[in-house]
Amino acid sequence: MALYTTPAFSKSSDDGELRIAACILQASLGQPWLEKTLWGLRDQEAGWIGAEVRNSNGSHDLGPLQINSWWTPRIAALVRRSPVQVRRWLRFDPCFNAQAARWIFLAALRSTGNYWKAIGVYHSPTTWRQTRYLRSVARHMRTRYGDAVFRP
Repeated sequence: MALYTTPAFSKSSDDGELRIAACILQASLGQPWLEKTLWGLRDQEAGWIGAEVRNSNGSHDLGPLQINSWWTPRIAALVRRSPVQVRRWLRFDPCFNAQAARWIFLAALRSTGNYWKAIGVYHSPTTWRQTRYLRSVARHMRTRYGDAVFRP
């Protein structure tokens, strides 16, 4: 009987998922509601380490939480690094990517004052896209955590 070995990408993929999970935990700052939120965004976006997905408008979604490249110059200014470096970090550093996702979401939460509106703003400035997106994120959160995810 031949010995079966898993493809090389399988272990790498598992390692990547473990890294992403650790980064989401770190980015949540010990706040369970924020960790659940980041997992909802991650499950919706379904990105991976190194991801660069082209959108129809010419932008790209980067890394595990699919940060839109539109954010690159804004984040670069905040961290005082070049947009090229920030784009690379968003693609290949899952902790930087998760922290960027946290920052985008929390900035939206501060500006809107509404949790679900902030989830929608994370995705798009367009209201109908926000509504569709937040419903999908809520489904992902229910799938991962059950209906109790929305109870205090």
